[in-house]
Amino acid sequence: MRADPVSIFGLRFGHTVVVLLVSTAYLAAVAQTPQAATRPAAAGYRIAGIVVNSVTDEPVRHATVAALNEEDSHTVASVESDEEGRFSLDGLAAAKYQLTASKRGFISAAYDEHEEFSSAIVTGPGQETENLKFKIIPGSTLRGVVTTEGGEPVEGATVMLFLKPRAHRLNDRITQANSTATDDTGAYEFNGVQEGEFLLGVKADPWYALHRSAQRGASSSDGSAEMRAALDVAYPITFYEETTDETSATTISLAKGNREEANVTLHAVPALHLTVEAGRKPDGGIGHAELRQTVFGMQVAQVNAGFMDAMRTGTTEFTGVAPGHYELVQGNPPRIAELDATTSQQVDPLLGSPTVTVAGTLRNGAGLLPCGSNAFTSLTLESVESTRQNPQGTICKNGEFSFQGVPSGAWRLSVQSQSGQLQVATIAAGNRAHGGNEFTVGDRAVTLTVTVSESATRITGFARKNGKGKAGVMVVLVPADLAAIPGLSRRDQSDSDGSFSLRDVVPGRYTVVAIQDGWELDWSRPEVIARYLPGGISVTVTSSSGKLLALPAPVPVESREP
Repeated sequence: MRADPVSIFGLRFGHTVVVLLVSTAYLAAVAQTPQAATRPAAAGYRIAGIVVNSVTDEPVRHATVAALNEEDSHTVASVESDEEGRFSLDGLAAAKYQLTASKRGFISAAYDEHEEFSSAIVTGPGQETENLKFKIIPGSTLRGVVTTEGGEPVEGATVMLFLKPRAHRLNDRITQANSTATDDTGAYEFNGVQEGEFLLGVKADPWYALHRSAQRGASSSDGSAEMRAALDVAYPITFYEETTDETSATTISLAKGNREEANVTLHAVPALHLTVEAGRKPDGGIGHAELRQTVFGMQVAQVNAGFMDAMRTGTTEFTGVAPGHYELVQGNPPRIAELDATTSQQVDPLLGSPTVTVAGTLRNGAGLLPCGSNAFTSLTLESVESTRQNPQGTICKNGEFSFQGVPSGAWRLSVQSQSGQLQVATIAAGNRAHGGNEFTVGDRAVTLTVTVSESATRITGFARKNGKGKAGVMVVLVPADLAAIPGLSRRDQSDSDGSFSLRDVVPGRYTVVAIQDGWELDWSRPEVIARYLPGGISVTVTSSSGKLLALPAPVPVESREP
């Protein structure tokens, strides 16, 4: 089943456990009975087992284990593990429960968690729920100190932690996992970090830096110009270990429960000045230029420029620019350029690639989608390419939408209404339509017809092996058109009885496959998932399928191919 993890700066920390208050008498009884967690249930069903450290396999004492309602994630019951790590949640109704565990020093998690999925525990007649082994991962710690080349601490520096992809999969990219600021001693610390491979970057400004527009000029008769030049400095974004080149950043490997140290030294260098022709809009106004600092394709800062100077001189000047990688938006119509800034310069107004407008209509089965002031609907464009990770947004008005300044490349469209996510069924450019939510932008304006499904179907079924339900299996809904996998595929993890649920499925033809130990599989590649399709179950969803569609037969569990 799909879990609902808490996310902090992009780093997943599992479930927040909310304890449901029960009667005072019950709480008093628990407090006075050390073995209350393992006592027999007076009525109902029991979920019981042991909490262990996933690294050492040793019992974890006093971990909070909670059973949450499967539909709304509200806590139904919770208990602490005893001195031997054992727990027992008693008196439960026959139902399906999310199971979570948490303890200081460990990463809070759902039972048998993989990515955002986990296995729910199903109670009822004939269900085995009393011998669970709940493995929780000890969190790692990364700490260090940021100093200047003179050994002085840098206070208030932004320390960015980036997570590298776990495996080479389609469209995998480096993501920002966390961020923090250094204290007055220059120290920083990340606690409860998941295992993985990370990169560390530091962004800061010298406290003494003084930036002045080069366009205004200055007298040097009293030496003040030389003094200002000496103070016109910046810190480039610096990566561990001592490099300003993101491609040369040293990987920091964090194993479960490890404590690592990564210190960074910043070196001040002369700040750069970039000037850009402001240009004129068709209405006579001054064009707007933007300079965005990027790291691993993500925008981490935007450099401000003087608008009044642009009005006066016809050029936009960016001052105090640290050497590094930037995305420059200039001209009218806008052009986007990738800029490795190393020297002060007047930027060529023709630098970069022109952008285009992506516009179109939103439709449902009845015609234009009724979006506007009384039915707010937003759209988001995200680049499929890992080198550009800054999404663009717009809103729908009277069934129409428009994105300005979209560069060429492959894009993914998502639609959100007031009631929730709308599933994109097809996108048509001209007379050619295809399933899914991806499309390509070239050097000309694009007009799209986007069809969304407002009444998506939920497909339920069972994953079975040797006639028995199999828990922890990756279940994938694969569209007949394999090119539409990014937009139309759905996944889940089978629960303790082998059951699964694939939500928000739009009309179309699909195959459901169940793959044991498939979590590291590059399933999104058509040539990979195609190997499992002959062993799957075919299903067709139509506009009349309703909100719930049960598969007529169990899905056979297939072993992961080497």
